[in-house]
Amino acid sequence: MNSYLEFEKPIAQLETRIAELRAAAEGDDVDISNELQRLEQKSADLLASTYSSLSPWQKTQVARHPQRPHFRDFVEHAFEDFVPLGGDRNYGEDEAIIGGFAKLDGRKVMLIGHEKGHDTETRLRHNFGMGKPEGYRKAIRLMEMAGRFGLPVVTLVDTSGAFPGVEAEERGQAEAIARATEACLALPVPMVATIVGEGGSGGAVALASAERVLMFQNAVYSVISPEGCASILWRTAEKAPDAAGAMKITAQDLARLGVIDRIVPEPVGGAHRDAKAASASLAEAIADELDGLATMSTQELQRMREERFLQMAG
Repeated sequence: MNSYLEFEKPIAQLETRIAELRAAAEGDDVDISNELQRLEQKSADLLASTYSSLSPWQKTQVARHPQRPHFRDFVEHAFEDFVPLGGDRNYGEDEAIIGGFAKLDGRKVMLIGHEKGHDTETRLRHNFGMGKPEGYRKAIRLMEMAGRFGLPVVTLVDTSGAFPGVEAEERGQAEAIARATEACLALPVPMVATIVGEGGSGGAVALASAERVLMFQNAVYSVISPEGCASILWRTAEKAPDAAGAMKITAQDLARLGVIDRIVPEPVGGAHRDAKAASASLAEAIADELDGLATMSTQELQRMREERFLQMAG
C-alpha cells in the first residue's frame, strides 16, 4: 500500500478512486474499462507533471519517503553475491553502516552504505541510518581491505547525519568521520559514491569523498538539514521549506555547481514507486562510471579526488 506525501494528495485521491472502481467491478457484468483507462491516464499524467516540478523541500520529503528503497533493497536488486563483513575490530558492530564484498554486473566490488530500516523494529536496529564511530571505523577497515585486494569501492549514502549522541562523542565520532574521509581520499582503487536518499553533513561526506559522486534524481545533499538551517537562521523549523530552497541541496543544483558528477534518473513518482527500476538505473550508472575509471592509475585517481575538493574550496 502506497504512503502518500502531503503534496501527493490529488494523486492519492485519483488512485484511491481507481482502486475502488476495480474492486466494485469484480464479478460485475458492467464494463468500466474505458472509465478505468481514462482515470489511469489522468493519474499517470498528474504524477508526471507533479514530479517534473518539485520544489527543493518537496524533493527533501521524497528523499525521506518511508517507502524509499535503502541499502538492503539495492543489494537485493542491483548487486549479487553480497557477503557482509561486520565489526570495526575495536569496539563492536554498527548496523547503521553495512558493508562487504559484492558483485555488480559480474565485477567484484567492496560495497558500503547506510541502512535506515523500513519499520519501527529495523529503524531502531539500524539507528535510522545514523552511523556511530564503530560504523565509520568499519568502513575504513573495509576500504583498506579493498585497496589490498584491488577492488573498486562503491558507497551508497543515505543518512541525515552521523549519530550525535553522547556515547558516540565519547568514542571519538569526529575523529572517526575524519579518518573515514581520509581513507576515501587515499584509496588506491576506484571509488564511486551515490547519494541515494539523504546526504547529511560529515556523516555523508565520510563515505562520499570519491572521484565520482552520483545522486539520485530526487535525493538531497547538504551540510545541515533544512530544519536545522531554519532553526539557526529564523529560530523556527517552520521555515524549513525556505531554507531548502536557499541551500541548493537538490541533485540538479549540485550538478550545476560541480559538487556531483551525474544525476541518476528515478522512476516517475520517485524510487519508492518501483525499487527494482530504481536499482537497475543505479546499477547501470555505477557500472558505467567504474568502466571509465578502470584504466586509471592510483596516482590519477587520487589526483582526481584532490582536485575536485580543492576546486570546491576555491
